[in-house]
Amino acid sequence: MAVGQNQRNRKNDSMLTKTGKARLGPLNTAQLSTLLEKSTKPKEKAKIQRALNKQNAPAIAAA
Repeated sequence: MAVGQNQRNRKNDSMLTKTGKARLGPLNTAQLSTLLEKSTKPKEKAKIQRALNKQNAPAIAAA
């Protein structure tokens, strides 16, 4: 989205980085799991899986 456009004309989207990649931090577990199912690239799948593990780690540590 933001790639190849003039920075002055680019609309700010809080869910995308400057280069147009999606931010995973604000997404909840359900959203991340659906994103993981839709993703086809191994690099993206690994990134989403790490974000899921990061969200679930405090719950496991507390138990």
